[in-house]
Amino acid sequence: MHMENELHALWLQLRDRLRDKHPMAREHGTLSLRLPGLNAMWFGHIDQTLPTRVNLKEPGAAAALHARIYVRRGDVGAIAQGVGVFGWRLPDMGGAMPEVFDEQARHLGRMGPEVRQGRGLDEALSAGGNVLLVDGVPVSLGTTGSRMALNAELFEKCAKAYVLAVATGCPVKPLPWLVRTIANRRLMKDERQAAQRMEDGLLPQESKGY
Repeated sequence: MHMENELHALWLQLRDRLRDKHPMAREHGTLSLRLPGLNAMWFGHIDQTLPTRVNLKEPGAAAALHARIYVRRGDVGAIAQGVGVFGWRLPDMGGAMPEVFDEQARHLGRMGPEVRQGRGLDEALSAGGNVLLVDGVPVSLGTTGSRMALNAELFEKCAKAYVLAVATGCPVKPLPWLVRTIANRRLMKDERQAAQRMEDGLLPQESKGY
């Protein structure tokens, strides 16, 4: 019960953070936090007062995407959908953003193809990346609530640079293969450790530094 209360309070903190920094999230955003070991989550619209405790096996239509991601990815502890501005422009740029920045490769990882009408979610998640597009809407993932919020903000920063560069015709090259590989391996290590802690009913440890 203590963990549930702690995560309930964290949901409210994250709601305020995302709502204040990302005005579009007021209209389109949803936010959830997994309850480790309980097969449940705190879920709600970013503009609502309190979250609802939702069973991952019977989530209902509004929370179905969040539940599917948690079931598919045991490392994910938090999800935000609909955050940002420039991430929404990626469908016009091919629907996925290459790994262009060091921090992006380390914490966001590889971005899978856009999920459309419920199809392709498993493929998009299989690379272990922490951002994806679902019917044109950006979705940010994280092992913890604070990591997810950082990932959402990092995604928006990277998407802004990428979208503006592509729109102006500037050449955009991904990071060298070796740099991406090393960064992705570190991300996968974090995710394996987080998945194990979730399975044990514990909150994942925060990822520190590069």
